[in-house]
Amino acid sequence: MRHRTIFSEADLEAIGKATAAGESRSAGEIVPYIVERVVDRDMARWRGATLGALGAALAAGLANAFGDFWGGNGVWWISLPTVVGAGVGYLVAGLDSVGRHLIPEDHLDRSVHLRAKAAFLEEEVFATRDRTGILVFLALFEHRAVILADEGIHRAVPKGEWQHLVDDLIVGIKAKRAAAALVEAISRCGGLLEQYEIARRPDDEDELPDAPRIRER
Repeated sequence: MRHRTIFSEADLEAIGKATAAGESRSAGEIVPYIVERVVDRDMARWRGATLGALGAALAAGLANAFGDFWGGNGVWWISLPTVVGAGVGYLVAGLDSVGRHLIPEDHLDRSVHLRAKAAFLEEEVFATRDRTGILVFLALFEHRAVILADEGIHRAVPKGEWQHLVDDLIVGIKAKRAAAALVEAISRCGGLLEQYEIARRPDDEDELPDAPRIRER
């Protein structure tokens, strides 16, 4: 399956166990959700192609102006470098480490938050008896994390408490230790729910599966 290229089976098992343990301390229902990437590669690639074409055209113009490097038919030193530069820029922008920096930060933020809200609905995190569902969402390519708490949690836990967890998740993603960071964040979720007395009822049941949800997009 595709998710094995992201996390190992041991990672998935650890995340599932952390979820069960975190939920055992309160009435919260924690849903870990990991997406390889949210935004499309094409935006980065076409931006890379544009920058590559402009850079190559500028370099060719300077070479011709100061060194008469190309000589001959001017069409070649105008068109060929532009085409080659665009091709190189397109390919290089396909690398995650490059492409991520070619996409505006606000576009990444907006896209990830919209995808997290879609995941909240998709997994029916809202469909718990006391509205105590929590989505812990990771977008690996974008280096983003979002925690969405349903109204039963939101009323009790200050919003700022979740931001500390989000910040540490982002650090973990960037350090290529997303699985370990997620396990730690889930454990801390359980601690927060216990601290703010999201208490279990005697007849509480596990309403949402503990296994992490893994998606390519």
